[in-house]
Amino acid sequence: MTLLERTRGLQSLLRNGGEHPDVEDLVEDLISVLREHGLLYYRDAEPLISDGEYDELLGWLKDLETDHPELLRLDSPTHRVGAQPRDGFEKVTHPEAMLSLGNAFNGEELKAWYERCRKRLEADDGEELPLTAELKIDGLAVALTYQNGLLTRAATRGDGRVGELISQNARTIRTVPLRLSSGGVEYPETVEIRGEVYFPKTAFERLNDSLREKDQKTFANPRNAAAGSLRMLDSSVTASRDLAFYAYSTGPSSAPVGASQHETLKTLSDWAFDVNVEARRFTSIEDVVDYCESWALRRDSLDYEIDGVVVKVDYFDLQRRLGNVSNAPRWAIAFKFPARESTTRLNDIVINVGRTGMITPEAVLEPVLIGGVTVSQATLHNADYILDRDIRIGDTVVVKRAGDVIPAVVSAVPSARTGEEVEWEMPHTCPACSSELERLEGEADHYCVSSTCPEQFIRLVEHFASRDAMDIDGFGTKLAIQLVEAGLISKLQDIFALKRVNLLELEGFAEKKADSLLSGIESSKGQRLSRLLFALGIRHVGRTTAELLVGCFPDIDSMVESDEQAFLEVDGVGTVIASSLVDWFSLDSNRELIAALKESGMSLSRREDEKPSEGDNAAFEGMTFVVTGTLPTMGRKEVQEYIKRRGGKVSSSVSSKTSYVVLGENAGSKATRAAELNIQILDQDSLKALGGQN
Repeated sequence: MTLLERTRGLQSLLRNGGEHPDVEDLVEDLISVLREHGLLYYRDAEPLISDGEYDELLGWLKDLETDHPELLRLDSPTHRVGAQPRDGFEKVTHPEAMLSLGNAFNGEELKAWYERCRKRLEADDGEELPLTAELKIDGLAVALTYQNGLLTRAATRGDGRVGELISQNARTIRTVPLRLSSGGVEYPETVEIRGEVYFPKTAFERLNDSLREKDQKTFANPRNAAAGSLRMLDSSVTASRDLAFYAYSTGPSSAPVGASQHETLKTLSDWAFDVNVEARRFTSIEDVVDYCESWALRRDSLDYEIDGVVVKVDYFDLQRRLGNVSNAPRWAIAFKFPARESTTRLNDIVINVGRTGMITPEAVLEPVLIGGVTVSQATLHNADYILDRDIRIGDTVVVKRAGDVIPAVVSAVPSARTGEEVEWEMPHTCPACSSELERLEGEADHYCVSSTCPEQFIRLVEHFASRDAMDIDGFGTKLAIQLVEAGLISKLQDIFALKRVNLLELEGFAEKKADSLLSGIESSKGQRLSRLLFALGIRHVGRTTAELLVGCFPDIDSMVESDEQAFLEVDGVGTVIASSLVDWFSLDSNRELIAALKESGMSLSRREDEKPSEGDNAAFEGMTFVVTGTLPTMGRKEVQEYIKRRGGKVSSSVSSKTSYVVLGENAGSKATRAAELNIQILDQDSLKALGGQN
């Protein structure tokens, strides 16, 4: 009998009030069915039944256990919802110490560790040691003890020798098996499984959003949130927080488990544990270094935080020969990424005016080195962000720098306060033009709405000429300020009226520089319509939205005459964007700008390669795609162009309107969102097949 048939049989019996000949057997059946559905949902992402049906089955089981408490088992899925609060956590001693790891901070240090291993093992010249490399999850180490396949104890690492007993809380984590699955590999009578409890980024963001809505203190980062959630005295709170668990090794065991690390990971997966899919086995230290360094650049593509890569000598017999030193094994090392967080003093908060008039608070920091870069300024997002986190001038603050993202102040450190810190208040007027600031309904940001604000205009000029917009070579921030302050540009259209003679009067301009700038401006007249639309700085209209609009409107004139409903017909355009477009095109000054651009010789119609494909080439007509991850042979822009040439649209976010998600390696949370919405996934080959290319 299939799982679905067994499920339907139980539903029919219990919904109709039928009697089961043996309550104990009924409990057994419910636990078995719920366990299998849990694996399909949380491990394989292929649910057979709806969430409501699962909850209904769980409710029946809970009722039976309430009526027959003697039937409550350690592997019952009802433990997932938590139990009564406790007074505190019992201390437990680990039967075998959970050691820490030595660190390597670059490829040379990793190679030096490898050579020490080879020397201690007396390896022959040219003999390579097999290695495994696993992403180092930034969470909380936990040891799970199973007896006869049942989870009987869970403990935190603590100091490596003594941890805290957290069994109730661990049972609420969906990816912690309550009972081991044999999976074709028998499990020992007693075995300890070690791994990391962590907070997925998307779940962490949901938690902090929920805490803010309740005016409660938020967590600074996913690791702190995981640690705090795992140590809740009320395990029902832990159950509500969507923690996850990756298994990475075994501890003490009554029988051997595999002969190597890579075999052990396979066995753990067979026993129903989540094992990180990015783990790799290598025979070359050079390949390991490349792997580690590549993840330092790709870490932001994951839905969980990592702070390095753990490298281990693969075979256990070699590990035993290498042994331990102090509190760390010789056979393993952590390749640590450059720190992306640090603490420093917040000296001041200033506000900047953006091209759309948006006011952004900025932190002036005591300079601090983060990830190899000295950071002295960081964003504070908006006034609510500062107030919600109680960030004050003079505070010691946590600053984070992730990849190419602008550094941001994450939180204050209240325990470091001296009493001299000053609470910050949002100014009421614009620092550039003294106009009253406005906060639009439904938005967190404040705006300067003055049409004559000089700072706002400088940012707009800079944006108009930027690489992703009109791409005018040599036209950056300093030049934007210089030309505006010199009075040569007071409206965007003045860019196309610049004269060589006027430029030569400016400091730093010689004939070659002036000619180069004018040549770049002239070349920009041939840019795509979508780039121009983005360059105009219309609020809420980014690059992707501009491309979607140009796919539906043949020229600027057709947009000028359109109403809100016409814009809403464009897939990916909502009421906020539609309203912003109508407002922008309705202003006389903006209509004058469009007329002046036409007069300068710029084409305001879409180019041939921006038109939707017709006839046999319109294979993707009416479809919306989201591209995420790295494809084998096609770059992101190439994929987007491939889709657009066949009449499809490309969106930056996954929604119910998305037709397909094109998935490559190292995809982030968009893949998870696609699975949640049951949207079909395509790889590169299936995308080409769908587009009629064999």
